[in-house]
Amino acid sequence: MPETPIRALLSSLVAVRQSETQSEVLLLKRTRTPAGEWCQISGSIEEGETAWQAALRELQEETSLKPVSLYSGDISEQFYEAARDAIILAPVFVAFIDQAHKVMLNHEHSEYRWVGFDEAVEMVAFGGQRRVLRWVEGEFVKRTPSEYLLISTAATPK
Repeated sequence: MPETPIRALLSSLVAVRQSETQSEVLLLKRTRTPAGEWCQISGSIEEGETAWQAALRELQEETSLKPVSLYSGDISEQFYEAARDAIILAPVFVAFIDQAHKVMLNHEHSEYRWVGFDEAVEMVAFGGQRRVLRWVEGEFVKRTPSEYLLISTAATPK
């Protein structure tokens, strides 16, 4: 019987900071497919990289930000990609960012916005993104995340 493969080719990262009034999430406006859509940070996992290393690399490349702390999001974003005829899984990571750090976008995005979770849910295009944002809000903002989800990034090979 034929099977539909499941592949984890991407890593997804939700960047969160505390403003004076609320917790905010960083959304980026894409210049590439799907162009013009707002999204969290994501990208391909490169050869020899772990998923969390890919998430950190993408955060640095796309925004120049470095997290104060990094967590496994304890959830995966998933979607069907017709071109590959595959269900794609993207493990989600949560990066807490110091409010003083400034975003510097690369060529992959034309704009960025720090917004509250309710606004972020309205801005993103896909149901999977909305579910991930609500999960992160519930498990990492409204609750203290488990210490077992904290990722030590002191030694990042590559």
